[in-house]
Amino acid sequence: MICNLCPRRCGALRTPTAGEGLCGMPEAPVLARAALHHWEEPPISGKRGSGTVFFSGCSLGCVFCQNEAISHRRFGTPIAISRLREIFYELIDQGAHNINLVNPTHYAHAVLQALEHPLPVPVVWNTGGYERLETLRALEGKVQIYLPDYKYRSPERAARYSGASDYPETAAAAIREMVRQTGPMVLEDGLLKRGTLIRHLILPGGLQEAKAVMDWVAASFPAGTAGFSLMSQYIPWGRAGEYPEINRPLRRSEARAAQAYMAALGLEGFTQEAGAAEADYIPPFDLSGVEKG
Repeated sequence: MICNLCPRRCGALRTPTAGEGLCGMPEAPVLARAALHHWEEPPISGKRGSGTVFFSGCSLGCVFCQNEAISHRRFGTPIAISRLREIFYELIDQGAHNINLVNPTHYAHAVLQALEHPLPVPVVWNTGGYERLETLRALEGKVQIYLPDYKYRSPERAARYSGASDYPETAAAAIREMVRQTGPMVLEDGLLKRGTLIRHLILPGGLQEAKAVMDWVAASFPAGTAGFSLMSQYIPWGRAGEYPEINRPLRRSEARAAQAYMAALGLEGFTQEAGAAEADYIPPFDLSGVEKG
């Protein structure tokens, strides 16, 4: 296939076994882990866990990515689309409240095939927010919950840390499309059944950026339309050592100031405790649940 799924639109040739372009991934889906996950936001994880499916490779390339073992180093194993659908049902049989597709952008074509027939639980599109509108529109009706990051309002920071100066405007348009598709958030018994929940990870020295993101969310969506999750789990990871300004843990004072600003804006959603900034919260990418037992 010639791939233009993500905003890079690099026209890369992706064969069943090899890939070019920025993501460098083949046409066949490559997975690193498929397991119940209990550390998402409460209405996603619930009591039994979210059925997370971790795709390898990434079209964004953040220098601080905590999943860099799979996003940058592309650890994983290729599977057939029929196996992908089997994995969905294996997770549902284990009690998953939803099927949570983590970093699926460059495998939208495979996901669409695997979701040809609806699942009995909601599908979560868990993304860095860097999405093409045309790709999102093809997913309409297949995805019930969007879980996008909104990382930056500054093109300069987006270029420096993710190599995508167009990220702010591209992600903003993508999130608006997500909210259009899902409509207001729908919760049943404390679980999110439909809606869009926007995430922002506070970076060291990024308090003003976090405030700018929250200002945009508050101005763009009326109360109850979209949720917001302010994440303080940052630890230096990946290539963060090459960027001295972010090569440190987040200070508690930075997290507290961002949380206070969120409260003052009246944004509905979630914040993280300081203990979330630990390497123990990074899932083990060990092919759990990927290959048939």
